[in-house]
Amino acid sequence: MNHLHLIDLSHTIRDGLVTYPGGYAVRLTAHLTREASRPHYADGTTFQIDRLDMTGPTGTYLDAPFHRHANGPDLAALPLSATAALPGLVVDATSHGRRGLGPELFEPHDFSGKAVLVRTGYSAYFGTERYCQDPPFLTRGAADYLADNGAALVGVDFMNVDDTNDPARPTHTILLGRNIPIVEHLTGLDQLPDAGFLFFAAPAKVEGMGSITVRAFALAE
Repeated sequence: MNHLHLIDLSHTIRDGLVTYPGGYAVRLTAHLTREASRPHYADGTTFQIDRLDMTGPTGTYLDAPFHRHANGPDLAALPLSATAALPGLVVDATSHGRRGLGPELFEPHDFSGKAVLVRTGYSAYFGTERYCQDPPFLTRGAADYLADNGAALVGVDFMNVDDTNDPARPTHTILLGRNIPIVEHLTGLDQLPDAGFLFFAAPAKVEGMGSITVRAFALAE
């Protein structure tokens, strides 16, 4: 690639943020203020150390297989190759017209080894009531098609890959059961070309945890 540039695909984490209904509000507080640190250092030298209290699925976040399957890899067990420098492909669903995004949306594409990012434009409503009202989702058939055709990662710019009215959560079950990480609540997918970019969403290396906020971004020409 020539003339590379970085494209931020993540929502901002801020104090008080609630990512989805019933979710935990972010709390950002000072563990050590600049004023409190002043006596420990030379004149004019201060430090701020903050405490961030939030659940793993906050803002733009990644689900590892352990999120759904107790015997699946957790965040620490995911290799970097599963979440970083993946060839990316954007599937445009902005004019699809239905909540359920089925396999017909994906059939023309080659997914083998790629991060498949689904663009609906719904990220424009993040933080509003509309974002959680009848959002898009990937159907069971779409999940089967993506898994069977070699998708390495699936990312969406809406609330949940599953229909939140379906307690079975088939899309999470299928994708994570095939060791395909999921990134939810992406934003800025309209800045990406349809292909020819690299996608990154590497999580913190935390044992015993299945979901965590990430700084998702792309490297593109």
